Amino acid sequence: MRQQRVQFLVLLVLISIVEMSYAQYKKTDWEERDTWMNVPEIFKLAGVEQGNAVADVGCHEGYFTMHLAQKVGESGKVYAVDVREDRIEKLNKYIKDRKLRNIKTVVGDYDNPKLPNEALDVVVVMDTYHEMDDYMKILDHIKNALKQGGRIVIIEKFKKHMLNTSRAEQTEAHTLSLKYVKKELQKAGFLISKEIKGFGKWKNETDKTIWILVGTKNK
Repeated sequence: MRQQRVQFLVLLVLISIVEMSYAQYKKTDWEERDTWMNVPEIFKLAGVEQGNAVADVGCHEGYFTMHLAQKVGESGKVYAVDVREDRIEKLNKYIKDRKLRNIKTVVGDYDNPKLPNEALDVVVVMDTYHEMDDYMKILDHIKNALKQGGRIVIIEKFKKHMLNTSRAEQTEAHTLSLKYVKKELQKAGFLISKEIKGFGKWKNETDKTIWILVGTKNK
């Protein structure tokens, strides 16, 4: 009996840890996130405008998706992509509650975001690129999904203590430096049009600097 009770308590602890690990993506945190993430400036850098067709790859529960939907308006379209069905289910509920009609949710594959070909003006990949193992294949899919002159926007956080470490070491620590991604975008055929090395602090934590790369499809 005592052993069963101990096992039950251990299970509760594990569940709590899992829930805490996903806390940053909960809808209740969105208002606080607006205080440290300059969304209007991101839209400006990305060139997102009303009527655009855009994608949020790695949308989680939809924080940035909702901002995109408001920005592009009813005449625009947002493709919200995530590999986890539970996240898409939560986002679908938010969409239904808000009666939004300009968002299409997509359960992507780990190597393919399943976006329409040559249909998008902007694709945003926020705090997700470092999780992608088949990043070159995904970049190729994104490039195919963009219109001529369309833009990919990669937003990541870099942890200061991971400076001068390998790409593998950084992704293991859930971070990634701009220098690696810049080379990968160029290899994929994108023209780097904007590069912002310091775009504030992720969650206002001094060790985590937000950086942004904007790549343009030029051929």
